[in-house]
Amino acid sequence: MQAPQLTDQTALFRNRARALAMPAPALFLHEDVLDEVKERLTEVNRSFTSVAIVTGFPDLWRTAFPQARIVPDNEVLALEPGAHDLVIHAMALHWANDPVGQLIQCKRALRPDGLFLAALFGGQTLHELRACLAEAEAHVSGGLSPRVLPMAEIRDLGALLQRAGLALPVADSFTRQVHYRDVYHLMQDLRAMGEGNALAARLRRPSPRRLFTDAAARYAKAYGAEGGRIAASFELIFLTGWAPHDSQQKPLRPGSAVQRLADALNAPEIVLPATKGEA
Repeated sequence: MQAPQLTDQTALFRNRARALAMPAPALFLHEDVLDEVKERLTEVNRSFTSVAIVTGFPDLWRTAFPQARIVPDNEVLALEPGAHDLVIHAMALHWANDPVGQLIQCKRALRPDGLFLAALFGGQTLHELRACLAEAEAHVSGGLSPRVLPMAEIRDLGALLQRAGLALPVADSFTRQVHYRDVYHLMQDLRAMGEGNALAARLRRPSPRRLFTDAAARYAKAYGAEGGRIAASFELIFLTGWAPHDSQQKPLRPGSAVQRLADALNAPEIVLPATKGEA
């Protein structure tokens, strides 16, 4: 039996196509991520000769990495096993129905000691909008419906790297706060990002206008910013891991230390009495 799907991929790809067809798509967060990825790669101090990028916005990334293989974030990625020394999953993993499967496919596409780097929206993204829409809908209709994508927390995403078999996993994040004229301006920008509602369980009928009027009033009251505007948070999470290789650092075996911690700290050692049942 197939597991329930979080994302309606047909709707997701349609939302992205509409965004890219707009005169001014809102890709400023993608540009922030691209700059951050380039900076992180300079810190690695290694030349990458075979790059693959998984993204729903190929033109932006193709300009920065003209020699890279660009593939869409389909459920089955068009990546050859062991073909790349760098795989970047760019601003798409938060929509994946099977994020672990995406990571495993990226790991399989890496050569030994190849680098995996992902950027995606994290769990604190749009927490203001999520709260205001939920409160407004409960007030207007007495129930709730899926409106904002539930996104993973950083601690859970870090664990996924290990489950995928990547070595030396690291997860970190930063939050960018953006000010908008009102909640309608925010939702317009989300559509221009290709981040509109593509949840498989979303409502398929129009919502009453009073729902958004109520949500706009709650948003302005709870999250108002300078100049009568509102604040929206976007948490950007970065995941880093390496395809395993013998040259990489490995944790020492428990009990293999050759120096006591007390000696390293220049402190007296306190020997605790054995508890009942200990040898």
